[in-house]
Amino acid sequence: MATSGRQSERSSKFLKDLGIYAIGNLGSKIITFAMVPLYTFFVKDTGDFGYYDLCLTVIFLIMPFVTLQLRDGAFRFLLETHDCDARSRIITFIYRTLITSLVVSLIATAMLAMFTSIDYVWYCFLLLMAMSFFEVISQVARGLGNNKDFVVAGILSSLGIGVFSIIFVAFMGMGIKGIFLANILARIISLIYLELRLKIIATYFHFNISIGRVGRDILKYSLPLLPGSLCWWLTGSSDRWFINHFLGLDVNGVYAVAFRFNGIILTLSTIFYQAWQETAILQYNSPDRDKFFTKMFNTYIGVLAILLTVYTFTLKMFYPVIVDANYQESVNYLYPMGIAAVIFALSAFFDMGYQCAKDTPRTLPAIFLAAVVNIVCNYFLVKYVGVYGAIATSIITYLVLFCYRLNDMKRYFKLTFYPSTAIAIAVILIGGVPFHYFNSWWMLLLYMTAACAAAFMAIPKEARDELLLKFSQKLGFENNIERK
Repeated sequence: MATSGRQSERSSKFLKDLGIYAIGNLGSKIITFAMVPLYTFFVKDTGDFGYYDLCLTVIFLIMPFVTLQLRDGAFRFLLETHDCDARSRIITFIYRTLITSLVVSLIATAMLAMFTSIDYVWYCFLLLMAMSFFEVISQVARGLGNNKDFVVAGILSSLGIGVFSIIFVAFMGMGIKGIFLANILARIISLIYLELRLKIIATYFHFNISIGRVGRDILKYSLPLLPGSLCWWLTGSSDRWFINHFLGLDVNGVYAVAFRFNGIILTLSTIFYQAWQETAILQYNSPDRDKFFTKMFNTYIGVLAILLTVYTFTLKMFYPVIVDANYQESVNYLYPMGIAAVIFALSAFFDMGYQCAKDTPRTLPAIFLAAVVNIVCNYFLVKYVGVYGAIATSIITYLVLFCYRLNDMKRYFKLTFYPSTAIAIAVILIGGVPFHYFNSWWMLLLYMTAACAAAFMAIPKEARDELLLKFSQKLGFENNIERK
């Protein structure tokens, strides 16, 4: 009874955190989602959009080296620290490091501008700095326990991108310059909000404070993630470079649209990841950890099957309306890219073992292996198969990563696949057939309904009951309000 009570309590907290992160991520992603049609309609040249996508890809490559992966260290160390003096040392170290990186990046960009003719180099610098500070400081807010402000900052950032994109891209016709400016200003506004709301600098940053060994401990945790970030970049972004090399910027622009839509699935999985990250770290030493983690893992597979089905099938029905004709071909890439995103999300579930045990160096072998597989497969498959070769590469890469981590996690916790989970896996694998061969909306809707029902029944009964209880409590609460 005590064990069951603990699991119920932890599940309730997880669902509460899930709701908070869902509001932020879904709210922000809906705005980002709305920007894709705007960009496709007002940036007619697919090559221009392809170039912007490559710039963004390079920024994502450089950002972990600018931040030294402090976004991960900030959250991990602040989450378990409640002493004000200890928090001050952590946050002071983080700000000092970010300011040093800003100065170094400024000098490097000035030299690039002097000796090369890279388009939009200063826009890239400003976006790199804005994104770097926002990524780290928002995780500081989260580590301090201010999840709601973390969520609001994310919504503000996305809302800012939306408003400024309409102004700069739609009304002023600035093209990809307008996209750069919208992203830069939106993140600056979100940083200002976090400081005004939480007073992080005013409360915790001190010029003369002694960092002690805190800085070394954070770097010991964060620096091993740097090689991994490079490999993640190779794994997640090299496809754009191979497509550009073998197929051209125009094809890369079309692929980039599908990739951004696919980002919705990754965002939905991020909602789970963020809530699970906090729960897993805090419950890692509980006596019934393996049973609790197993239930969460099997539930996650069922939820991902539902998300993949609903999102891709609904998007296909409305694709001709929301995407310009120049980019329509990208609809064919949505479902297989969604499968790759699901496999990646499942492999990320196992990342919690390394974080819980603060054993981040052990993340490297699997990521190195995945990067090698990705580069080799991309070279051969994109060259001979085209865009579908890049998608197949992602699926193969994440499968390799998933299998490696599934075995490696035995040192941290033990998981069991429930028999019913096979139904959810079947829904994921079979869905590609009706997606590509059903064209009428009613057939797509019919399959989507049947597949979601099957995936929901595949979720462990205890988890289903908890979800239904939450929904019924919510409904009862609303009914009481109506009666009043």
